[in-house]
Amino acid sequence: MRLHQIAMHVADLDATEVFYGDVLGARFVARFDPPGLLFFDFDGVRVLFESGGETKGNSILYVWTDDIEARVAELESKGVRFVHPPGPVHKDGDGTFGPAGETEWMAFFEDPDGNTVALVTRK
Repeated sequence: MRLHQIAMHVADLDATEVFYGDVLGARFVARFDPPGLLFFDFDGVRVLFESGGETKGNSILYVWTDDIEARVAELESKGVRFVHPPGPVHKDGDGTFGPAGETEWMAFFEDPDGNTVALVTRK
């Protein structure tokens, strides 16, 4: 089974398009307005942003990065403010989520609608 699409509600499609396309660098797929739908591709997983509905806190996107410190620095240079800096969240001693002994690291920030986005890597 492979994840195909994630959907999130947003208030401002224009701000969302700039943030996820220009700031985060996701590949733009399509925009249909009306009815207020915006699609991006994150390495084979499609994310649908739909205007209207509850926006803040309706989901979290976890985005993989090979170098979390470099990616944080890049995003901060584009004005992204992190609510939680990069740090270890789970020591995977038995290899449940990947190679045994690695530690999963995350850094959290918010998109223009207050939705949480996390960068994820393993060290």
